[in-house]
Amino acid sequence: MNKKIGLSIAIIIAALIVPVCFHSAVHAGPIKLSYANFPPAPTFPCVQMERWKTEVEKRTNGKVVINTFPGGTLLGAKNMMDGVIMGQADIGCLCMAYQPGRFSVTNATSLPLGLPNAEVSSQVLWELYKAYKPKAFDKVKVLTMFTTAPSNIMSKKPVRSLQDLKGLNLRASGGAAQILKAWGANQVGMPMSATPEALQKGVVEGLFSSLEVLKDFKFAEMCRYVTMTDTVIYPFAVVMNKSAWNALPDGVKKVMGDLAAEQCKWTGTYMDNHVNESLAWSKKNHNLEVIQLPESDQTVMKQQLAPLVTDWKTKAKEKGLPADAIVNDIKKFKKQFGG
Repeated sequence: MNKKIGLSIAIIIAALIVPVCFHSAVHAGPIKLSYANFPPAPTFPCVQMERWKTEVEKRTNGKVVINTFPGGTLLGAKNMMDGVIMGQADIGCLCMAYQPGRFSVTNATSLPLGLPNAEVSSQVLWELYKAYKPKAFDKVKVLTMFTTAPSNIMSKKPVRSLQDLKGLNLRASGGAAQILKAWGANQVGMPMSATPEALQKGVVEGLFSSLEVLKDFKFAEMCRYVTMTDTVIYPFAVVMNKSAWNALPDGVKKVMGDLAAEQCKWTGTYMDNHVNESLAWSKKNHNLEVIQLPESDQTVMKQQLAPLVTDWKTKAKEKGLPADAIVNDIKKFKKQFGG
């Protein structure tokens, strides 16, 4: 009887120990995370993704392995945020301009407030997020933010004056639509990936975006003219599933947290340099012409954009947001970072 009792106890102990050992074995390897992005791999949001992946893996000494999915292979642009919330990807990169009503606070950086370049505007965006912690991000962990460089007009025919803009069909998204409307142009909404075909078919006569796409999407082959306006920027966020974040060891969380502001500035600097490289490449390979509008037109265009800030404030106040403070903070952060 004693032998039977001893055997039973041994079996029970074994049953308790084995799952624990198996669980430890499962987690003995690196932590694997998926990172979804929507544009093609060579574009700047994916370049920053690969840099962030490399830095996290290096700084955690291989404890974390990140599998990246560019080009919408895991999640698309419009469902990135909700896909990360639902756990379809551990991490995702989204352009907040694609959902202007959802990200009202951070999208305020797209207002015509004179943000001069991606390095300054990326840091302004990050500081704005930290200052207001918008409810739109309550269901995720925000890992970093960054922006494009200011937008300019790329066109198949030259735009040398404000009058040349009237009725021109240009691809644009987010806050750029209101800017083009104020100038008398027609905004046509579509994914950037659909724009080359739209240009070929004459659906659009150009696009309104930051200039790295001249090279990244080979737009310089069809759009031989750039008209400088240096206006709207597009804000991006990198977010992580809350459960996936909570499951990380403290040391890994610290690595990612320490990278947030650094990655923000790195991406902005990379973007500005890449725009210059793209312009040089386009001039050399496609004889791109860069056009500066007459000062009189530039003055009128700035005046035409002033009501956009007023309108945004009115709508933001209706949502209960401190609109004046948000705009003032953007201006303050702009000055802080040399803008």
